[in-house]
Parts: sequence; structure tokens; C-alpha cells
Amino acid sequence: MGSEKGKGRIVLNSKKMLSGIYGITAQEYSLGRTNREVVGLMLAAGIRIIQYREKDLSMRERYRECLALAPMVHAAGGLFIVDDHPDLALAVEADGVHIGQEDLPLPVVRRLMGPHMIIGVSTHSPEQALEAVAGGADYIGVGPIYPTSTKKDVVPAVGLSYLDWVVSHVDLPFVAIGGIKEHNLAEVAAHGARCAALVTEIVGAPDIGAKVARLRTILDHHRPNDEGKIN
Repeated sequence: MGSEKGKGRIVLNSKKMLSGIYGITAQEYSLGRTNREVVGLMLAAGIRIIQYREKDLSMRERYRECLALAPMVHAAGGLFIVDDHPDLALAVEADGVHIGQEDLPLPVVRRLMGPHMIIGVSTHSPEQALEAVAGGADYIGVGPIYPTSTKKDVVPAVGLSYLDWVVSHVDLPFVAIGGIKEHNLAEVAAHGARCAALVTEIVGAPDIGAKVARLRTILDHHRPNDEGKIN
């Protein structure tokens, strides 16, 4: 996955260290499969960072699911991230939490989580990215790159121009997200994204293993190498 463990903290220590496909749960779009089934298929396909995001379930239901999913992800050598809720992340011994612009402020989340857990922050503008960097985020989400209907309260698409800005100005790991599909992943990768989150494209695929294999091939072929050149 490209993380380092030091003094108890999992450190994403440079932009290139968050790479590959970033998996996110979305049971509503999973073709009747459970999150446990889908996460198992994502792990088998080689995805090594999983975010649990189920906004419509009760906290008790989310807790039960995360108790089952976190050990699965850890057994595969992956990172398990909980969306929105630091308390849930702590309760299930997740590796970290991912927060949005309407969630608790980053400094508050860091106080709750302590110094040893990963905190990711969704950003939609240069100002938000700089604030996340200054606040000590471990990585940022960049998007939505394209229009998306996966999230009900999604902000308007920011386009590739914001991705270009992050690549040029932010020395922090990031994941591109929002409306990314197999047909446009090459474009996102060519603009500098080493890591991309695809939600319905993966969980809604009849054959998740085959879908992830194609996505990884596209990403590996089109993203810049360490010298900034397209592979």
C-alpha cells in the first residue's frame, strides 16, 4: 500500500505513497451482495485500502459491519478507513477516519483520534486543500472530478483543473474521487493521480475481480512515474 509504520503511527510519507485503487463500500449499488462479500472480492483483487461509507445505516449497524470488516482488511495487509465518524473508527480499531467539509474540524478530530491514526479530508478547492495540509491531514480527497450521483449531498464537480493544481502545489498524498469510471480513468491518471477511488464502478460490477484488474492496468499505464513521465 505504500505506508510506513513508525512509533505506532501509520505514515503516508509522500505523494507517491498513496497509490492504486482506493475501495469504498456502497451496499446500495452492490447488486444484492453484502459489504462483507464485496470487500472480500476487492481484497482478493489486490485493493489494499478500504473506506467504509454507509451513510443510511444506523450507527449500531455500521458498528457491527465494521467489526467484521476491519479484521478482514488487516488480515490482507490493508488499511481500513471509516467515513465521517472518529468514534466508530476508534471503536473498531480502524486505521483511520475520512472526514468531509461539514464534519468535525480537523484539529478536533486529531485530538479525538490521537497522533497515531490516519486522517483523510475531502477537499474541493485550493483553499480547503491548504487548510487540510496546515491542519495536519495525512492525505486529502480531491474531487468530485466529474459529476456523480453516488453521494446525495455532493458538491458540484471541480474538474481536472483542481486536480492539476493539487499535483503542482500539494506535497501530500491524495486520492482522486467523484464520477471516475473505467472510460475516464486514463484521463485522471494522466493528470497526475496515482490513486483513484471508484465506487459504483467497482461495487456494481458483476465481476469485481476482472473490473479491478482492468482499472489497475489503466492506472498503472497512464499515471506518471517518479520522474513525472507517463508510464
